[in-house]
Amino acid sequence: MPDRTRLSTDFLTPAGWGHAERTLLAGDASNRRYDRLRDPLTGKTAVLMDSPPDKGEDVRPFIRITHFLQSVGLSPPEIRAADPSNGFLLLEDLGNDLFARVARVEPGLERSLYEAATDTLIALHRHAPPPDMGSYDPQALAELAALSLDWYQRGSAGVAVSSGERAAFCEELGTVLHEFRPERPVLILRDYHAENLLWLPMRKGVKRVGLLDYQDAMLGHPAYDLVSLLQDARRDVPPDLREAMLSRYISVTGQEDGPFRAAYAVLGAQRNLRILGVFARLSLHFGKPHYVDMIPRVWAHLMADLAHPRLSGLRERVVALLPPPDAANLKRIKTPCETVPTR
Repeated sequence: MPDRTRLSTDFLTPAGWGHAERTLLAGDASNRRYDRLRDPLTGKTAVLMDSPPDKGEDVRPFIRITHFLQSVGLSPPEIRAADPSNGFLLLEDLGNDLFARVARVEPGLERSLYEAATDTLIALHRHAPPPDMGSYDPQALAELAALSLDWYQRGSAGVAVSSGERAAFCEELGTVLHEFRPERPVLILRDYHAENLLWLPMRKGVKRVGLLDYQDAMLGHPAYDLVSLLQDARRDVPPDLREAMLSRYISVTGQEDGPFRAAYAVLGAQRNLRILGVFARLSLHFGKPHYVDMIPRVWAHLMADLAHPRLSGLRERVVALLPPPDAANLKRIKTPCETVPTR
């Protein structure tokens, strides 16, 4: 295994940060980690992104999307040095004011935060996306949603669904998703929520929204990131605020109300099904049981999405296949933590 500390020091030294004090800033659901660097002489700070290539990480998509977001007037962190072969980036430090933290400390700012985040999506979606991007097609989306069967159902029920049931599930969801394929796909950042947005009040307009964790961006429906923002797996967004931001997006962009809301429900169901599987897998395989505690919120979002009339067939299938996240079922996912191999 490569010595990441030595490699990172070799990367930071010519950039002028080899002597910096390091503090763990964050780790996420992937193998990436982030360290805040502080120059002991000047007090200036920066962020080191450590994305080990030997663990499947690749910083090149992050670099590409960063440059695009900058070109359309948004606020990703500036890249100050890069070593793609070893998986290191030296980034601008955008601070500590995550939307989730600001909303908790200053609840009176919550609406302003979500208005700014919604307006940032509106601004992003006005621009043609970068060329040669991968696309979230219906088949790929349905397969990702089936993680709920592969991991959440497997962990809570103790047995896997049959291959036939899984195929029928994917066909049902894929058919609905195909109906809502966007006429003009936009760049979707995929994890656009309050733990990945930073409040930068000294900047103007949409530049006040600092962007993080977008290396998995793809082409997709404009409702996708709005779902990420408003159906947050990590915090409760008040229903009246969710409705106001959904209406704001529809009004400003001139979307047709009924079809857009239907697409929002369909993509919400897909996303929440995927998250159920991802959170169960993070406990069962990767030894991160705290993600299980968020599953009831994700389930509530899923049930609200499945209440849309266009999803009645999928709702019947989901209710038949997936156990509800009661205390006993959640315990079954937590108990074998870090013991279940991948398929």
